[in-house]
Amino acid sequence: MSDQPAPRDPTEQHPKPPFPEQSQPHPGTADEMTPRPDHGETSYRGTGRLTGRVALITGGDSGIGRAVALAFAREGADIAFCHLPEEQADAEETTRLVVDAGRPALAVAGDLRDEDFCTDLVTRCTDMFGRLDILVNNAAYQMSQPDGLTAITTGQFDRVMRTNLYGMFFTTRAALPHLRPGASVINTASVQAYKPSPHLLDYAMTKAAIVAFTQGLALQLAPDGIRVNAVAPGPVWTPLIPATMDEEKVAHFGEQSPLGRAAQPAEMAPAYVFLASQESSYITAEILNATGGTPLP
Repeated sequence: MSDQPAPRDPTEQHPKPPFPEQSQPHPGTADEMTPRPDHGETSYRGTGRLTGRVALITGGDSGIGRAVALAFAREGADIAFCHLPEEQADAEETTRLVVDAGRPALAVAGDLRDEDFCTDLVTRCTDMFGRLDILVNNAAYQMSQPDGLTAITTGQFDRVMRTNLYGMFFTTRAALPHLRPGASVINTASVQAYKPSPHLLDYAMTKAAIVAFTQGLALQLAPDGIRVNAVAPGPVWTPLIPATMDEEKVAHFGEQSPLGRAAQPAEMAPAYVFLASQESSYITAEILNATGGTPLP
């Protein structure tokens, strides 16, 4: 008898809105969310697809980043990840999950807006593990502004751009000298790149830019045997939501998805595993849409 899980109705597989109204100060923490996000702690099963590889994940303390770190570790990869200093508690939980999966973990606190930190992050990873095979540019910042463009301060705009774009650019540039043929870069785009929500205008701008960066870099690196792809999630239940949206939006988060709910981080991780693995060897410059049914180009 197979030990594979039985098929389940995806509309009922995870909690659906309305959720309890809730808010947290940025950057938020998974432990204070109701319901608590599922990162695959009890469900993800590895099959050794990434054995012997080293992965560096930005924003690996919670949400999609933690789910990817857990899945990669259970697939056999060694894990380095970064997080903001105020995300220390979540980072320690990610570290525990990776170590429990039998892989070493390197957690580095800092801010990707700082070019020197991005360079040091890559150096610390390669110094510890001796190589770098998979780079996941996942960290992002958003802040909902229901009052529109005029409510977006220069400070917010600068933080969104520097976190989501500069940090990705700096980290990727520092990583490139260490990537060899067969390596993989995976960026986190978003449904917002194609269907921007008015209250997330600056965030949506960065996600559209990530699509262009992914496709252009993929063409640039294809002759070197390095693949570059992105995952474009729809709504995902992570600490960023109660930390950056008003309580009413949080309560109904994901309701607009054709599946009627937000994704759990665990549902995103398999897409990153696939793009990191040799099974996707002929796939580059691709945006893998994981939107819960919202059609994208």
